[in-house]
Amino acid sequence: MKKNSVNKRPSWDEYFMQLAHLISTRSTCTRRKVGAVVVKEKRILSTGYNGTPSGVKHCTEAGCLREKLGVPSGQRQEICRGLHGEQNAILQAARFGNSMKDSVLYCTTQPCVTCAKMIINSGVTEVIYEGEYPDKLALEILKEAGIKLTRFKCL
Repeated sequence: MKKNSVNKRPSWDEYFMQLAHLISTRSTCTRRKVGAVVVKEKRILSTGYNGTPSGVKHCTEAGCLREKLGVPSGQRQEICRGLHGEQNAILQAARFGNSMKDSVLYCTTQPCVTCAKMIINSGVTEVIYEGEYPDKLALEILKEAGIKLTRFKCL
């Protein structure tokens, strides 16, 4: 991302997307670093990055079965040890009792179909994402559910 000049504050979208990128640095996935931030009324409700559940060996330690089997991106997610950044953000909101109704989810990568279904049922009304992901069905069902989709453009 291009940095703003010293005198210019980032827009809210730039600010939250920058945070999503910072959050992605905690990822333990060996294939892709994803960060997510859930926001309501310009306040952060929860964050998440992709990685294994608490108490489970990180992919950086245990290895990646999908990589070992040569599984392409966007396929056979059920054999992955980890959770996606969006999933972790939703789970953290639930764990700490933060309703996501009428919230916005910022994500460094387009959600997959599994995340899209969770996003719809969690009450998110808008998804702002940056990078592409090979899952057209996810975009279709988000649109069908009336979720506003915005592709964030790097400055």
